[in-house]
Amino acid sequence: MVLGELAAGFFSPALSPVTAVGSAVIDAVPPGVKDWAVAVFGVADKLALLAGMGLVIAALAGLAGVLERRRRFAGVALTAVFGAVGLVAVLTRAQATFNAAALAVVTAAGAGALLRFLIRRLEEWKDNTSGQAADPVQPRRRFLQALAGGAVVTAIGGILAGVWRGTAAVVSEARNRLMLPVPASPAPPIPAGAEAGINGMPPLVTANPDFYRIDTALAVPSLNPDTWVLNVTGMVDREVALNFTELLAKPLIERHITIACVSNSVGGDLIGNARWLGWPVRELLALAGPWPGADMVLSRSTDGWTAGTPLEILTDGRDALLAVGMNGEPLPLEHGFPARLVVPGLYGYVSATKWVTELKVTRFADDAGYWTPRGWSERGPIKMSSRIDAPRSGERLRKGPVVFDGVAWAQRTGIGKVELRVNRGQWQQAELARAISPDTWCQWKLGVDLAEGQYEVQVRATDLAGRVQDGQDRPPAPDGATGFHTVRVDVQT
Repeated sequence: MVLGELAAGFFSPALSPVTAVGSAVIDAVPPGVKDWAVAVFGVADKLALLAGMGLVIAALAGLAGVLERRRRFAGVALTAVFGAVGLVAVLTRAQATFNAAALAVVTAAGAGALLRFLIRRLEEWKDNTSGQAADPVQPRRRFLQALAGGAVVTAIGGILAGVWRGTAAVVSEARNRLMLPVPASPAPPIPAGAEAGINGMPPLVTANPDFYRIDTALAVPSLNPDTWVLNVTGMVDREVALNFTELLAKPLIERHITIACVSNSVGGDLIGNARWLGWPVRELLALAGPWPGADMVLSRSTDGWTAGTPLEILTDGRDALLAVGMNGEPLPLEHGFPARLVVPGLYGYVSATKWVTELKVTRFADDAGYWTPRGWSERGPIKMSSRIDAPRSGERLRKGPVVFDGVAWAQRTGIGKVELRVNRGQWQQAELARAISPDTWCQWKLGVDLAEGQYEVQVRATDLAGRVQDGQDRPPAPDGATGFHTVRVDVQT
């Protein structure tokens, strides 16, 4: 594993056999497993996968040692199987190259050679303890030296694998040097009264380090903005190739937009609100000239992930952006640097392509995004919902006035009102803060006088068109969770 990571560090983390196998696992697991992983581990789902892979690899490496000790080349054969699995995984990735395939082969060969070398030294030591060695000290010394050397190489390799990420370092430095242009259309100021002003309530605008990250990339792609190109292809009059310098020269606009993951459970935190800077996608598509029969844009990430977005949504006048900035700075690497898509009103799985390199104008009848063949809905409009942020479920409170607060969202329409009910009683209307725009969430609060006892508190939203939030409990799959967020609190004297 260290050999593969170390070698990949010289080229790209995406070439790592471990990363390739992990990505293949993500591709292969059923949607239910993916939902479980997100529900249990949240944004740490990839870390959990890598930790699990590390344990499995360690166990298999130990098994290879036992097999090789009992029968010559049996353990080496097992490492060859490891290598074959890594090679197949690498070749199935979108970034598959000759270097990546060669890296998988060399990694397996090196692991097999190292295993055979250590077992040979161990056998010499065994011969020594049986009295068969001419020098009873040298075999043990050579084995311990080999073992120590392997440990040192592993430790150094692990360090260097993290340090020698040449491409990532170059890209990170390029991002740090980047000065974003002044937007041709700045974001409107946040209106007075948009912040409810309650301690403990999440901020109206989510800070970049706190913004949720859900994607299929085990290793964050590193795209050099100097060589990045976005290609518009497919059913168009003119194919377009746009580089980063050309993109920054366009009349960029800045907007506050809330985006959410379809895996977000009712009351979940896989949602965030940020100030995005980018070029309207409709203007880019206008340069290409989509054909009349086209109805979908298949956006592709550098790692091969795809999203199928309705063409009409990208051209209907909403602020769908080819974004380069987030909250006043260049996109963080983990959020898509140098460019990504941000589309108001759609879940990320059908719109929010990070590290985007291609927009293919096509038809739903001919193409599908990454998650559609895996059981998710073809189109994914964000559903109106609301959340109680405080108090948290399970909290113990003192009797008397209790302030409940949270957020609600109904993108493209806006929130008209938010209501709470206690123990399935009458709905009580909350105080609603002003929204930045219909494309953002808004905050709310309501004070409720509670006597001693156990309480179940639920929240629901109504949009400006008079539609009431769906209260039927449904899981995220296949097109987003529904139901009323519920908290249970214990009020004491």
